[in-house]
Amino acid sequence: MSQILVVDDEVGIRELLGEILADEGHSVSVVSSAAEARRARGRARPDLVLLDIWMPDTDGITLLKEWAGSGQLTMPVIMMSGHGTIDTAVEATRIGAVGFLEKPIALQKLIATVDKALARGAAAVPAAAQTLAFLGRSGPVAELRQRLERVRELHEPVLLLGEPGSGEELCARFLHRGHMGWRPAQGEEALRAFLAGLAAGEGTGGTLYLPGVDRLGLATQAALLGSLPDLLRADTRIVATALTTLPTRVAAGEFLPELFARLGAVTLRLPPLREHPEDVPELAGLILGRLVESKEAPHRTLSTAALNQLRMYPWPGNLAQLEAVVKSAALAASGTEITPADVGATLSQQGDGATAALGGLSLDSDLRTARDAFERMFFEYHIARAGGNVSRLAERVGLERTHLYRKLKQLGVALPRSHKE
Repeated sequence: MSQILVVDDEVGIRELLGEILADEGHSVSVVSSAAEARRARGRARPDLVLLDIWMPDTDGITLLKEWAGSGQLTMPVIMMSGHGTIDTAVEATRIGAVGFLEKPIALQKLIATVDKALARGAAAVPAAAQTLAFLGRSGPVAELRQRLERVRELHEPVLLLGEPGSGEELCARFLHRGHMGWRPAQGEEALRAFLAGLAAGEGTGGTLYLPGVDRLGLATQAALLGSLPDLLRADTRIVATALTTLPTRVAAGEFLPELFARLGAVTLRLPPLREHPEDVPELAGLILGRLVESKEAPHRTLSTAALNQLRMYPWPGNLAQLEAVVKSAALAASGTEITPADVGATLSQQGDGATAALGGLSLDSDLRTARDAFERMFFEYHIARAGGNVSRLAERVGLERTHLYRKLKQLGVALPRSHKE
């Protein structure tokens, strides 16, 4: 039995919708305002929401934005309006609505739209609607979000530079135009297969997602460069990701300068999690809430002490590692509250396995990438151990201070804002 929430300030409409949907075998809750809808969503995630656009306290579009921004838009939402316009429908779809019903609502149209949304479930929600909340809300992330919003409607390629696990795919999916195809091509083989299909006249369009483009060999880089004009003419949005060391690889002759210039027509830097630790407690709560709602983990809460412990950790594996740790702690916790002991045990187990042993470092990467990633984690670990004290850090790692500063700059490792000389 599906749980459906109907939000409409007109008593006759919400009662009629409630009766029709109940007759179809659904469990229906009806509320008359955005405030009541917020409380209902806070108690539990419904399987579907029918949301009126025009309400006296807060309009439906604003409420939809709130849910998307707080990570609560994890269920399909169908918008309703007696004064619908194309622009409003497009805006609602862009935010994350999966359907639009114009009043007066025809019975068969209502049933068909509801059945379709429920059949697809949470998968019906555009990925972009669930993503940016899981980046955080601090200053560095707010700046990134603003830039993503500005470039979203552009057609130029976008290059995302950041460390592994920094939310690369979240940002790429936000830039994706939802009505077009999502075409990931990771690695030499997948990209070459895609380019071969392009040469054979197969359909393009949509978003070509190229994670780890800096790991491509020169021959594949040249093939991609030669195909860029055809891709752009076919209305293909290209979003590529690379480590922040990509400019160094260009200078070393390991990456084609022209391809770097074309892919980086718009370049955005993704801040590593250690640069916005104030976001960690909220992100951990969002991750845990999503795991519980999707039944990937039993109902758990994070204690204040556990949240503080998570906030103080340097997170060399960034958002991906935080998600893995929260999930593991939620599954392994003996009580309903996740404690510092649960978090500590999970972090210590990061040493199990070749990848986890290095906090998320993949041994499948090339030597230069693996070395840079290891050195970055090495210095982040000792910065935390030294409490941000540069003299103590230099002594710990065995480097003269000038050489140390140069090395940290090369790796893109930032000292804490409050570091001591």
